[in-house]
Amino acid sequence: MEGMHLRNSSNAACPSEGAVQIGGRSLAYLQVGDPNGPLVLHNHGGPSSRLEAKVFASHALKLGLRFVCVDRPGQGKSDPQHGRTFAGWAADLEAIANAFETDRFAVTGWSEGGPWALAAAAYLDPAKLIHVTSIAPGSYGAFGTNWAAKDLSSTDAMGGFLALHFRPGFQLMYDLIDLTATRFPEQYKKALLKASCPADLAALADDDVLSAIVESGRECFRQGVDGLVTDAQMLYQQWPFDVTAIHRPVHLWQGSADTFVPCAVNKPLGERMPGAVWHEVAEGGHFIASSHAAEILAVVANDLAATA
Repeated sequence: MEGMHLRNSSNAACPSEGAVQIGGRSLAYLQVGDPNGPLVLHNHGGPSSRLEAKVFASHALKLGLRFVCVDRPGQGKSDPQHGRTFAGWAADLEAIANAFETDRFAVTGWSEGGPWALAAAAYLDPAKLIHVTSIAPGSYGAFGTNWAAKDLSSTDAMGGFLALHFRPGFQLMYDLIDLTATRFPEQYKKALLKASCPADLAALADDDVLSAIVESGRECFRQGVDGLVTDAQMLYQQWPFDVTAIHRPVHLWQGSADTFVPCAVNKPLGERMPGAVWHEVAEGGHFIASSHAAEILAVVANDLAATA
């Protein structure tokens, strides 16, 4: 692609920071795992950032995967972008794969990053996009604008209403999260733990995991809240792609006890998307992305190896 090039801070063992330049925009990333392995492009949640890759680092290394998490526009170190679209981000993911000089890759996403992985499944050629995984995706606009409101927590349901009808109020919600995450990280940790189910509390009892989640959340707000607000607004609006028309395999992972994105939000996705491969983790929470990372990435690695 014209105007695209890769800037990497290191060619040695991971982790390493870098950026891809696409049409005058800079998209920052963190690479972990095996720098010589098959490429996995990961879509972080929200509030989160490229630093989320650290949650998957040890498993990616064991499985020989080159695991790259990219800051979406206006978050972390990535440049803001006006007029964002789901199709545009899918094209960016393909451009990033091209910058890494591979034409066969996988895409994963967790939480608010899950829908962006689904967009890749909808828009990209399955001959190049070998594997798609979406972990507890925020599928709030999959079947219509804010269609899942009845299944969300009161806070998230209110957030959806504000996102669609009163952006200043929605922005204020994220301003408060920004303040807590960046100025009062211990309070941020306490709020996270308070909202967690028992399985998530067990996952977050690992100090390395909890620290990575908090650090990634803080980094999301490096440029303020605008990037995240736009990101989340797009998830609550009706998506421009039809999930019932996705026939290629898409692995959906969901904890049955998830309190952040309840199972009821994604079960219909698993039932109505023809290509869905449903993985329900009994009594699992939102942080199955950490507790079950080995199993999740093993499926990714197997698919990439099968087509090598």
